[in-house]
Amino acid sequence: MRRLGDFVAACLILAITFPLLICVAVAIRWETSGPILEQRERIGRGGRRFPMFRFRTTAHDPRNAVRPWIQKTTQVGLFLRHTRIDCLLQLINVLRGELRLADFFLFD
Repeated sequence: MRRLGDFVAACLILAITFPLLICVAVAIRWETSGPILEQRERIGRGGRRFPMFRFRTTAHDPRNAVRPWIQKTTQVGLFLRHTRIDCLLQLINVLRGELRLADFFLFD
């Protein structure tokens, strides 16, 4: 029953925020080249690995791969991090059953 509630809530939130997600994707593409999304591997319950999706908030430089803590945050990225809009794509992980909605609010 909890899974069904998480699924329905995630669907509703994604449906409501879909126009915002499209605007964010356009803003990221407009400011920098490179991918719009970034994927990080996380470990779930039972040691199962899954990809967690987020909007990219740092400058993309494929020639000079730098450590994540050294990468330069873009202006759009600063706004996304401040408002936590960059984490909305984690709702996809909720739909896939890899996260619970309660976990969605705990991740950065």
